[in-house]
Amino acid sequence: MTRGATPVGVEGPEQTARWVRRMFARIAPRYDLLNRLLSLGQDRRWRRLTALRVRQWLERPGARALDLCCGTGDLLVFLARVSARTARPDVLLAGCDFCRPMLRLARRKLPEAALLEADALRLPVPDASLDLVTVAFGFRNLADYHAGLAEMRRVLRPGGAAAILEFSQPTGRLLAPLYAWYSRCVLPRVGGWISGDPDAYRYLPESVSRFPGPEELARWMRDAGFRQVGFERFSGGIVALHLGIA
Repeated sequence: MTRGATPVGVEGPEQTARWVRRMFARIAPRYDLLNRLLSLGQDRRWRRLTALRVRQWLERPGARALDLCCGTGDLLVFLARVSARTARPDVLLAGCDFCRPMLRLARRKLPEAALLEADALRLPVPDASLDLVTVAFGFRNLADYHAGLAEMRRVLRPGGAAAILEFSQPTGRLLAPLYAWYSRCVLPRVGGWISGDPDAYRYLPESVSRFPGPEELARWMRDAGFRQVGFERFSGGIVALHLGIA
């Protein structure tokens, strides 16, 4: 059975993709502000740590890296900073998203970056052509998780890496109920008020609660053909970074 994002009242992968695209287009102008506010500034730290963890693939001669569901380009900024330290002129770093308003905001941050308007389930990229594929907080919004993993595996060269940074559920006795209360009561109200889109900020925390835990996502990655799959929890398990080798 297909597993993917499931907005309330939406059926099928095509309708899901349209709903998600329109939702992100509506909240794009306030997206960065809300990310900083609702994560208490931790979202930038999580992305910075992700960029540092994948540094070895960015340091390859002639490295080719693609950030999926790149949104406004926040992870790309950190990947670019890490890549710049290698001083390799032959490294190509690109981002893609299927929401044009998000890409416009990414362009402001990264005027020289290669940005593509493309669906993460149908990448306009040849087989085995990339050294690194990343996605930060976008994987759980895919209409088909297994198809997304298969596409990531398709475009990676042997020895290339996939990195998935995604929200999870903390397990600590104190943090878990506090996070559940925050996600259920605070995040939807504050996010809906500031963004002007209550539906979006009801869907986003619900999508986190329905998303599989790190152990299951790691199993899916292995089933998709990735090896040396592992994950690392940040901030008490609020988010998890998965790495797998093609």
